[in-house]
Amino acid sequence: MDIQSTRAHPEAVTVILGAARRTAQLLLGLLAFALSMAMLLHAGQGGMPWDVLHQGVVRRTGLPFGAVVVVTSVLVLLAWVPLRQRPGIGTVANVLVIGATVDPFLALLARALPEPGLAAQVALALGGIVLNGAATAAYIGSRMGPGPRDGLMTGLVARTGWPVRWVKTAIEVVVVLLGWALGGTFGWATVVYALGVGPVVQVAARWLAPSLRGRAAGGPRPATVA
Repeated sequence: MDIQSTRAHPEAVTVILGAARRTAQLLLGLLAFALSMAMLLHAGQGGMPWDVLHQGVVRRTGLPFGAVVVVTSVLVLLAWVPLRQRPGIGTVANVLVIGATVDPFLALLARALPEPGLAAQVALALGGIVLNGAATAAYIGSRMGPGPRDGLMTGLVARTGWPVRWVKTAIEVVVVLLGWALGGTFGWATVVYALGVGPVVQVAARWLAPSLRGRAAGGPRPATVA
C-alpha cells in the first residue's frame, strides 16, 4: 500500500497542478481578451467583427456593452443545440468573465486616455489586435471548452463539412454588415483584425496552445481541436 501510495501521489499532484495551470491560463486569456476588445473599441477605428454588432446593438438600445455581449452569447449558445455542440467550463467562463470585465476596462481606458490622438488610436488598435490573438491562443490552449462564437463556427463546420475559413468569413461578414447597419463602427482596424489576428494566434499557439501548432486553417482539423 505504501509503495502504491507513493507512486500515486506524484501523479495526483501532476493532475492538480495541470488543472490549476489550465484554469489560470483560461482566466488570464479571457481577461486579456476583454481588454483587447476595450482597446479596439476605445481606439474608435473599428472593432472586431462581432463587436461591430455589439456596438450597433448598444447604440440602438442604450444597454451596457457587457450586457449586450452576454445576451448575444446566450443567443449564440442556443444555436449550438441543433448543431449538437457541447459547452464546457471555458464556454461558461467566456460569457461571464468577458461580459463582466469589458465595461470596467472601457471605463479604465476612458479615464486614462479620455481623448486619444491619432497616434494613440493606431497604437490602441494594433495593440488590441496583437493582444487578442495571444488571448485567443491562451483560452483555446486551456482546452476547457470553446467560446460561444467559436463553437458556432466549429459546429457549422462539423455539420456542413465546409472549410473553416469559409464558415468563419461568412459568419463575420454577416455580423459586420448587421452591426454596421445598426450603427456599429466599421473601420480599417476591423479589416486589419480580420487579416492579422490569425497569424498572431498561430505564433502565440507555439507557447500557449501546442495542439494548434502546424494545423492549417483551411481544413476541418482545427474545428476538432477547438
